[in-house]
Amino acid sequence: MEKHPNVVAVRDALDAAGAHGIQVVVLDDAVHTAAAAAEALGVETGQIANSLIFDADGEPLLVLTSGAHRVDTARLAAGHGIAKLRRATPEFVREHTGQPIGGVAPLGHPKPVRTLVDTALEQYAVIWAAGGVPRAVFPITYAELVRVTAGTPAEVA
Repeated sequence: MEKHPNVVAVRDALDAAGAHGIQVVVLDDAVHTAAAAAEALGVETGQIANSLIFDADGEPLLVLTSGAHRVDTARLAAGHGIAKLRRATPEFVREHTGQPIGGVAPLGHPKPVRTLVDTALEQYAVIWAAGGVPRAVFPITYAELVRVTAGTPAEVA
């Protein structure tokens, strides 16, 4: 699993962004939810950065949100000039990220994806993000996550 093309793409993207010390960890089992990831890692659910892809007026929008809450899509759309915001289909997610739902990483996609980073994640010294497949994760700070994704901090809940 460590040589899976998606995991390699995430590692390469982290290196290209200058985040050389960050290691992608491959877990024993897949973790498709924030609660499962938190349990496997022994951390709070809020420390898990859920990677949610939305269809925003036909374009992908990646929202990295704390696992402790849900995205308020109406608020998000209104606050970011989006006329129609809806959950993306698995096919839309894979087309724009190259990764499966449950393993979508914040980076390592075929081309850059507009990204919003939940400000609620800022309260944690370390947060965990998906590493391209449902068994891979990596630790990162909030500031570094915003930097490596070229994301925009946002209130999303």
